[in-house]
Amino acid sequence: MILKQLARRSFSAAADAVRVRFAPSPTGQLHLGGLRTALFNFLFAKSRNGKFILRIEDTDQTRVVLAAAENLEKMLSWAQITPDEGPTQGGHFGPYMQSKRLHHYTEKVQQLIEQGDAYHCFCTEQRLKLLRREALRHREIPKYDNRCQHLSKQEVDGKLSQGIAYCVRFKLSDHPKPFIDLIHGSVTHNIAQIEGDPVILKADGYPTYHLANVVDDHLMEITHVLRGSEWQTSTTKHLLLYKAFGWHPPKFGHLPLLLNSNGTKLSKRQGDLHVEQLLRNGYFAEAVLNFISHMGGGFGKDDGCLYRLSELVNKFDISKINANSSRLDMDKLLSFNRAVIQLRLSSDDGVRQDLINSTRDYVLEEYREALQQPDLQSTTLSDDYIERVLRWALPRIHFLRDLVKPEMQFIWVMPDKINVTRLQPGNYDPTLALKRFLMYLGETKNEDFQRQYLAKILKQCSTDLNINYSLLMKLIRLALSGLHVGPSVVEMVEVLGKENSLLRLEHAINHLTCC
Repeated sequence: MILKQLARRSFSAAADAVRVRFAPSPTGQLHLGGLRTALFNFLFAKSRNGKFILRIEDTDQTRVVLAAAENLEKMLSWAQITPDEGPTQGGHFGPYMQSKRLHHYTEKVQQLIEQGDAYHCFCTEQRLKLLRREALRHREIPKYDNRCQHLSKQEVDGKLSQGIAYCVRFKLSDHPKPFIDLIHGSVTHNIAQIEGDPVILKADGYPTYHLANVVDDHLMEITHVLRGSEWQTSTTKHLLLYKAFGWHPPKFGHLPLLLNSNGTKLSKRQGDLHVEQLLRNGYFAEAVLNFISHMGGGFGKDDGCLYRLSELVNKFDISKINANSSRLDMDKLLSFNRAVIQLRLSSDDGVRQDLINSTRDYVLEEYREALQQPDLQSTTLSDDYIERVLRWALPRIHFLRDLVKPEMQFIWVMPDKINVTRLQPGNYDPTLALKRFLMYLGETKNEDFQRQYLAKILKQCSTDLNINYSLLMKLIRLALSGLHVGPSVVEMVEVLGKENSLLRLEHAINHLTCC
């Protein structure tokens, strides 16, 4: 035990070292508000050369969801918010799951009882419900009446010897001092006026959040606590616990609430705001991080730019976080996702190649059967072709999966039969028209394969055959894509490329039908 304490002391944080923690409960999926808390803690630590710790607060065993803790770690990893210490990484202040730290809480509760700062409470759930009912009937704030605080030692010992179930409560002070919130400034809450003495150890032997987070933050040498503003009222309670233990408390900062666009509070039940759902929907981690970093300040003027995580670290300034709640604008998230595609497309070969590979995976998943022929795969699934499609489609998409929507099918799949029945009637031969354009396109030099020249040969083809230009465009669009409406023919030929366009024109000529 002595060697363990000496070893830990050698790794003790320096007096000015920043140590923050993200301490979620494994009761479900990580949502956008939780990710924002994790991100701001991470940015605060890294901007000050500090440590970011992940601690799983699983003391409420009735609400723990199987594999939720592992999923939380996966989502943080996806978002590139990597803990320096945690259940997976380990560290010199572990374990990092509260259910494995119960001996710490039992020891500290006993200390509070012996000091007279906590007491055993034997009140039944039935009595507590009666207190709540009576308070509501008299239009008062429901709270515990601190009855068991006044039991004598003999009464307590007698009940304990009888094996009567109990919890342990902490004695609140009715004279709280203000504390300085890093975001809200001076804050004072007289918690004793709105609630009775809080439970710190439940009947099942597990601590409540109030005790466990104070004990763990102290033992893990946490210097700053950044959490949601819903915990601000409880901070007075936590500071009283620090005082009772004789510990120096960390500094506290409470992040503003994130609200829906209509001003309502975010709910953990909103599945579309779960981080895992955002991932499944096709959002990139960089887009989500930039989106939440633009909610609530912390970076100066909102310029709408996309930043890498390292750049967010350099820009982060806790003094610039707004105290007011912030409404989510999901259109911004879409814009950021498109910006990530653009950034990756213009990045070095490795990042761009990953984007191309991901696009290819989407295409194969959607159109594998239609792309069985080797000649189709060599043109449609090549790196050059996919990159050209991405550059063309960028203004039209927000997600990579948008590239396999029905209106984009023509990019990947050659039309089967070309039925010209729906086209405007005219005195012309569709086969001859397509053959003439095929000839012009085949003679086009690679260096001339650009919009201006393509438009020129289309007009030349219309003149040579004495065909209405608009009708010719509809015919060629149908031959290339099977579509009656869509992008301009010049645009379509440009994105399909010369080889692919020639292949499709030949196919159309051989499969042209008039009924």
